[in-house]
Amino acid sequence: MREIAVVDRIRKLAAQTADTRRLIRGIGDDCAILRPRPKHDLVFTTDFVLERKHFELNSHTPADIGHKALARSLSDLAAMGSEPLFCLVSLAIPASLGERWVDGFYRGLLRLASQYRITLAGGDLARFDHVIVDVMCCGEVPRGKALERSGARPGHLIYVTGELGGSARGLSTRKGMAWKRHLRPEPRIAAGLLLRGLRASSCMDLSDGLALDLHRLCRESGVSAKLSGTVPIARGASLENALYGGEDYELLFTAPPKVKIPGHLGTLPVTEIGEIATGRPGRVTWAGDVLQPKGFDHFT
Repeated sequence: MREIAVVDRIRKLAAQTADTRRLIRGIGDDCAILRPRPKHDLVFTTDFVLERKHFELNSHTPADIGHKALARSLSDLAAMGSEPLFCLVSLAIPASLGERWVDGFYRGLLRLASQYRITLAGGDLARFDHVIVDVMCCGEVPRGKALERSGARPGHLIYVTGELGGSARGLSTRKGMAWKRHLRPEPRIAAGLLLRGLRASSCMDLSDGLALDLHRLCRESGVSAKLSGTVPIARGASLENALYGGEDYELLFTAPPKVKIPGHLGTLPVTEIGEIATGRPGRVTWAGDVLQPKGFDHFT
């Protein structure tokens, strides 16, 4: 399996989802060329997906890994209220994985790309002892309208989409819908676009657990948070899963009380879980008790 042949195979697969209106030059050159719309801001994000950290080859199919690699970065775009444009995918694999594995990986990734109309515009390939994936995604928002973590203010209400803890439950049991939820997370792009229209004051995706991610949002906004003691917990999951489990990829957001947040964004349920307050930036309480910012952290 030579690199030039792999690139040709990827280019043929990617051509099925390419947005030729904006992508001037894609796979095959030194750089991708994109022509964005005027009066819009571009937003960029990048995420690693690492063997033995985010997946295992004996439990995750190549398509699962490709799906999850793109979903993680798309979830970041969703949190900004962004419309996806294109992605760049860097993939390193050991020599033991051949063409069928690579094809499966890109088919899983491109199936999700087609669902959210994002173009695979390029990337890189390498050999390494373990599988390493790095996905960079670019999206666009009307100028100055991106949702950020820094906009929460005292008195604003705190919300989450969907249910929490399902992915952590799936990882621990490797059974049923919870395991499927862990293998194939769904980025909340449509919900993010609706929240941008509703003028949410801040937003982020829940990748590392509610306790840690809300702590991060509060630090960026210079505020504290008071949780009411109730969160929407996925079926079969525990409160600990919901608070600390991570990889739910739901949206955590805030809005002023005067902004009417519906009970559903499309078909996705929305739950009010607390209120932003004054106090030490990053401090979060749960029914009056301090909630420690525990969750997934690569450096602990």
